[in-house]
This record gives sequence, structure tokens and C-alpha cells, in this order.
Amino acid sequence: MSNNLLKGKKGIIFGALNDQSIAWKVAQKVVAEGATITLTNAPVSMRMGAIKQLGQELNAEVIAADATNLEDLNNLFTKSMEILGGKVDFVLHSIGMSLNVRKGKPYTDVNYEWMKQTFDISAISFHKMMQTMLKLDAINDHGSILALTYIAAQRVFPDYNEMAESKALLESFARSFGYHYGVNKKVRVNTISQSPTWTTAGSGVKGFQEFFDYSAKMSPLGNASAEACADYCAVMFSDLTRYVTMQNLFHDGGFSTMGMNPSILNK
Repeated sequence: MSNNLLKGKKGIIFGALNDQSIAWKVAQKVVAEGATITLTNAPVSMRMGAIKQLGQELNAEVIAADATNLEDLNNLFTKSMEILGGKVDFVLHSIGMSLNVRKGKPYTDVNYEWMKQTFDISAISFHKMMQTMLKLDAINDHGSILALTYIAAQRVFPDYNEMAESKALLESFARSFGYHYGVNKKVRVNTISQSPTWTTAGSGVKGFQEFFDYSAKMSPLGNASAEACADYCAVMFSDLTRYVTMQNLFHDGGFSTMGMNPSILNK
């Protein structure tokens, strides 16, 4: 059911890979709520995934862009404004990748060059994205920028590897850039800390099934689904949240506030 929360708004969604992706669900949701969008992902991800199919479904232009490349980002925002007929109102950053995780390197024996790539792809790309937008004046006043994060930024999850530091850096960028964007353009910048979710990236983490089950039992409301996260993102992109900025917003069924759940002890 649509509430037309985003009627007349324009946006850009980074990171939709396939129908398991949170970004995929967000794209579908915002269009259902009345928005028009462009979609983007790295060229290699576009070859691996099905983003073009999503573009056809949503009548959304797909623009290839490496989010770590400033020239690509400049082209993406310039083209998006041409296609959408003006500045955008919202942007979702849903990008994360660790070569150390992919290749099974433990946290105590990481490849540091891969770690640098992890930080660039998963966190610094967020800063590059916002810096490019600010220079191009690509987002309307009172617009909304979101990035997806995870509670490993605050707490230890050993198999999450250096993605934990990436998420901590991502959240710091939201706060720091959120100040500058708020003062200059009244644009709000937030991160959403989502429950463990069955995505291509998430399920690649060692022991993900066990952790997913643990989180579901620990959380009073259970794990939040990708679809529920898309609903939350739509609200955060809407005019209903104009004074929420520089926040890390937990969307995790209550997991982040729990100390111990008796259901875990009973087991």
C-alpha cells in the first residue's frame, strides 16, 4: 500500500545488486511511494547482478559508477540531474565489501592493502559521494542522505573483520558531514544500523547463520527484514523527518538495547 510519502521527489539509490539487496527493496519502496530515481552500482557489480532488470521494472535509468572514483561520481550526479530534471531530494548509500572477508583472512592476519580498499569502498566512498554532491549543488534544501551500517561499529563481532572499522568510519562521516550539510543546505545525513539481513554481502560473513539466529532470539521484535528497512528508509527520505540528522538509527528489533534475553539462557 502506498501513502505517497515521496510524491514528486527524486533520488539516487547506490548498491542494488539483486533482489536480496536492501537497496533493491528500498528502490522498489520509494518508487511505490511516488518517487522517481536513478540506480547506480560499480561496473563489476552490474555485470554480476540484475540491476538492469530492476531499472526496467521501475522505469529507472541505470548509471554505472565506481563510488571510489570522483570522476565517476561527478558523472553520476550530473547525469542523474539531467535525467530527473533537476536536483535530487534523497540518496541511499548501500555499499560494503571486504576482500579480507571474501578471501577468508582472519582479523589478526589481514592484508593491509585489502584493508585500505575495504575502507575506501565501504566508508570513504560515502564522504566522496557527499563531497561531490555538495560541490555540484546536487541535492535540494531539506534533502535526506542515508547510509546503511551495522552495530559492529560499536560492539565486537569477531568474524566481521575490518568491516567493523569501516562502519565506524561511515557513521563518523555521517555526523561530521551532517554538520556541514545541515549548516549549508539544511540537508540531513543519517545512518541506519540494520539487523543482520540475508543479503549477498551479509551471508558471506563466516558464521552468519548462527549469528542471524542468535540476533533473532535476542531481539524482542526479532530481526528486521530488508522490506522493513526499506519502509524505514522511505520515512527517513520523507518530509516527516526534516529535523532528524547526524544520528545512527538502530533498526534492529531492539537488539542494540538488550543485555541478555532469557530465551538465550533457557536454551
